[in-house]
Amino acid sequence: MTERVTKDQINAVLWQAADTFRGKIDAGTYKDYILTMLFIKYLSDSYKEKKEELTAKYNGDQERIKRAISRERFVIKDESTFDYLYSKRNDAEIGQIINVALESLESDNSAKLRGVFRNIDFNSEAILGKTKERNAMLRALLEDFNKLTLKPSLLGDDDVIGDAYQFMIERFASDAGKKGGEFYTPTMASELLSRVVKPQENDRIYDPTCGSGSLLIKVANQVPNKKVAIYGQERNGATHSLALMNMYLHGIDDAKIEWGDTLSNPLHLEDGKLMKFQAIVANPPFSLDKWAIGFAGEGNTDEKFKMDAGLDPHRRFEWGVAPTSKGDYAFVQHMIYSLAENGRMATILPHGVLFRGSSEGKIRQQIIDMNLLDAVIGLPEGLFYGTGIPACVLVIRKDRSRKEVLFIDASGEGHYKKGKNQNELREEDIAKIVDTYENYRAEDKYSYVATLDEIKENKYNLNIPRYVDTFEEDEPVDMEQVKENIMNIKKELVEVEKQMEQYLKELGL
Repeated sequence: MTERVTKDQINAVLWQAADTFRGKIDAGTYKDYILTMLFIKYLSDSYKEKKEELTAKYNGDQERIKRAISRERFVIKDESTFDYLYSKRNDAEIGQIINVALESLESDNSAKLRGVFRNIDFNSEAILGKTKERNAMLRALLEDFNKLTLKPSLLGDDDVIGDAYQFMIERFASDAGKKGGEFYTPTMASELLSRVVKPQENDRIYDPTCGSGSLLIKVANQVPNKKVAIYGQERNGATHSLALMNMYLHGIDDAKIEWGDTLSNPLHLEDGKLMKFQAIVANPPFSLDKWAIGFAGEGNTDEKFKMDAGLDPHRRFEWGVAPTSKGDYAFVQHMIYSLAENGRMATILPHGVLFRGSSEGKIRQQIIDMNLLDAVIGLPEGLFYGTGIPACVLVIRKDRSRKEVLFIDASGEGHYKKGKNQNELREEDIAKIVDTYENYRAEDKYSYVATLDEIKENKYNLNIPRYVDTFEEDEPVDMEQVKENIMNIKKELVEVEKQMEQYLKELGL
């Protein structure tokens, strides 16, 4: 029997494949090619194994095999399989051959894969270089993946292939630096949000800025058998494709991930109105500049939109329009308007949303006055790709009955693990935050339960240090001990001077 394929073996080959592109193409771009090839390899090996099983079962009866195979998750023609592409690896038109294979795979599985590969061009001179260089890279990529066998029977019951995909997205985010934050939320930050919103069976789960979908998958994993409905939207075309592939590789075939700008063109609608969700999670781009530009139709400008919230057909911004240079509260309002009556949401935002004034202050006041804000959680600095600044989590609930807000300061020493390039939340750090939140507990120098009146007295400023005092007093100085130490030093100085005088006499000076 052939040995099982381990996660480490898959990761090693994937990282070796990355070496083919590293130094030639930006990490934020070459991830698309490697992760797409991983997807194709897995689908091909799964399909091949199933076909072998059916051939044995039906003694080679092609009609029965054809009928049975048509009911599988994905149908793949021979010309779309990895094996076929590998056989053509030395062809002068290999880039175009791969593109044609992907187009065929899409059309043969249009219900699931429509548009998945439209933003990934294996024959792009602009990205992959001229023909000779491009063909050399693609040949090396195919040869690297040929070392892998990804038949389901060799992967076991664990989510090995999904985990490998996730591993690579995280590694690429690290490599991509600032751009990494555009498509990936660090694992433990996703874990925190997923536990805070506590999804239940049959909930609708939504991420309006879903990136590669990893945060949504974390939330789905909180529910047995992932028995939830997954919805997301992503503006970047290539990242949208990664999100769809990510879902399929984690066994989520019915996720509804749309491609487009959530703020200017939300695509999850019911009867023309914003769809409602029981749980919403998000890590929107921090302080997005020019977020309102999509509303600027002919004759309109950002400034006109700022003055007229009615330009939004869904009327999400009636509490105020966020500054066009900082889209944080535009995303917050979109999520609030998308919450079901029993809905809860957790979103990662920069600390500025807690205290900035003007239109943001007015929106913040409305959220508090409407008794929607349930908790503010301060996170350590250096957790997220692309920025070293500390962030916070706003937890908002539609069904609140209490009249307080919990503040948690998890940013201090001992509440996270320091890393060379990036800090991280440990399991014990997340467990403490979640336990404190679920029990709505005040703890000295860590958390505080503030009344709405206290917040109003602070003029709706939510800056965490106003509520959680983390100041450490210096130990009191023992002045008698200091006096004694000074006297001892003086005595020692007298002795040293005498000794020096003796040395100088001996030297005749």
